[in-house]
Amino acid sequence: MTKKRAGPPAVTVPIRRHPWLGIHLVASLSALAFLLTLLWIQFYTPNPPLLTPLRFRDPIPFSGKPKIAFLFLTRAGMPLDFVWHAFFMNARVGNFSVYVHSKPGFKLDRSTTRSPFFYGRHIEDSVQVIWGESSMIEAERLLLSVALDDPANQRFVLLSDSCVPLYNFDYVYNYLISSQKSFVDSFFDKKERRYNEKMAPSIPRHKWRKGSQWITLIRRHAEVIVDDDAIFPIFKQYCKRKLKDVDGHIFKPARKKPQSCIPDEHYVPTLLSMRELEDKLERRTLTYTLWNSSKSSWHPVTFKYGNASPQDIDKIKEINNVYYDADLRTEWCQCNGTFVPCFLFARKFSRGAAVQLLSEGTFGPFDASSLLQESS
Repeated sequence: MTKKRAGPPAVTVPIRRHPWLGIHLVASLSALAFLLTLLWIQFYTPNPPLLTPLRFRDPIPFSGKPKIAFLFLTRAGMPLDFVWHAFFMNARVGNFSVYVHSKPGFKLDRSTTRSPFFYGRHIEDSVQVIWGESSMIEAERLLLSVALDDPANQRFVLLSDSCVPLYNFDYVYNYLISSQKSFVDSFFDKKERRYNEKMAPSIPRHKWRKGSQWITLIRRHAEVIVDDDAIFPIFKQYCKRKLKDVDGHIFKPARKKPQSCIPDEHYVPTLLSMRELEDKLERRTLTYTLWNSSKSSWHPVTFKYGNASPQDIDKIKEINNVYYDADLRTEWCQCNGTFVPCFLFARKFSRGAAVQLLSEGTFGPFDASSLLQESS
C-alpha cells in the first residue's frame, strides 16, 4: 500500500492588522453618525430668532415742551391717588401725561378714583399680570407702546401703585429732561443661578443682566423695548419662576434643582445690553426700595406712618451713590454730568406714610378740599 506523503504544513496568515480594520470601521461609522446628527439638528431644530441690526425709528416732530409720561403698574386702581394729585396739581398740564395698567376690565373714573388726573387714563387692552411671570413685561411694553403714540412724550417713568415722589414736580421734570440717558439699574451677578443655558446663543451669558424693574427711559430706548421681537420670546420660554403647589411646596424636577428666574428683573437691562446701549445709561434706578433680607430671600419693607418721618425721607434724599456688591462697582449718581441725589421716588408706601408726606408739604402747597370737591 502506497503511503500518502503529507502535504506541506499550512501557512498561518498573520492577523495582527485585523484589529486596525475594525477601529477604522468604527471611526468611520462614528463620523458618519456625527454628520447625520448635525444635519438633523440643522433641518429639524428651530433656529433661534436673529437679533437684527439696531435701527431706531425716525423721530416724530412735535411742538411745545417735552412731556414726561408717568406709567403706573397697578393691581386695581390707584390707592395713593391723593399723593399724585398733589404732585400733579403743582405742575403744568402740558408737561406730563399719565397712563395706568390695571387688571382687565377695570376703569378709572369718578367711582374708582378721587383725582381727575386719572380719569380715563387706564389702557384698554390690559393683560392679567402674575408676579414673577412674563405677563409683567407684557404690561410694561403695553404701557410704553400707548405712551409712544404721543410724540411729545420724551421721558417714560415706570412706577408701581405704592410709589411716591420725593420732590415736587418741577424738580423731577428738570432732573429728567436735562439728562440724555435712561436710568436703568443694570449689573452682572456672578453668583445668581437664574440664567438658563437654553437661552444661548440668542442671549449669551456675558450679556445677561439683573436690575430693578422701576426704570426711566428716553424715547429711543422705549422704542427699542416695544419693537423687540427677538429677546422677549426667549424670556417667555426660558425665564420663569419656580412653580409652587397649593401647599407652597416647590416642584423639583428629578436630578436637577429648578432655576427661578424673575423676568421683570432681567428683561430690560439684558435687552439693552444685547443692543450695546449700556454706555447710554445711568446704570441705576431712580426709585428707592428698603430691603429686608431673610435666609431665603429679600423683601421690600413697607413704609408706614411710624417710619416715614421727615428725618427718614431726608436720609433717602441724602443718598448720593449706590454700591453694587455683585460687580464691585460704586455708581455715583449724576445727571448731565452733575452730581445729584440718587432717588426721585420711593416704594412701598402705605396710605398712612403717604399722608405724612402730604402733611410735610413735600410736593408743595396742598389743599385737601380740592380732592373733596372733585369727588363730590
